[in-house]
Amino acid sequence: MKLIDLPPVWLGAGIALAWGQARFLPMGLGFGPVLADLLGGLLVGGGLVLMVLAVVELRRQKTTVLPHATPAKLVQSGIFSRTRNPIYLGDVMVLAGLILYFDAVLALPLIPVLTWILEKRFILPEENRMRRAFRADWARYEQKVRRWV
Repeated sequence: MKLIDLPPVWLGAGIALAWGQARFLPMGLGFGPVLADLLGGLLVGGGLVLMVLAVVELRRQKTTVLPHATPAKLVQSGIFSRTRNPIYLGDVMVLAGLILYFDAVLALPLIPVLTWILEKRFILPEENRMRRAFRADWARYEQKVRRWV
C-alpha cells in the first residue's frame, strides 16, 4: 500500500479530476483566459521550482525524499529554512495552477482537499518521526520555520 500511497499519486488524482471537470462538466463557468493562463502558469512553475529546490537540498544533504521513511538528517538549509514542507507546498501550487489553467472552477475544492490529505497522511506522520529522531533540534526547527509558508 505504501508504494501507491505517495503524494504524486494524490496530486495526479486531483489533476485528473480537475481536467475531467473542465472537459466534461464545464457548466459555462470560467476564470477568464488572462487570469487562468498567467496565474496558473506562475503557480505551476513556482510549485515545480519549490519541488526541485527541495529535492536538490535533500540529495545534497544525503537524506531521503520518500515520505514514509525517517530521514538521516534534519535538513534546515536551503528552501527548508523558509518552509518545512516545500514539496507538499509545491504539490498544492501545481494543482491550483492547473485548476486555473484548465479553467476548472468547480474543481477549486480539490485544493483544500489535497492540502488536508497531504497533512493527515504524510506531514503529521513525518513530523512525528522527526520529532522522535531529532528531539531538541526538531523542537527548535519547528519553532523557527512554519509548516507551509
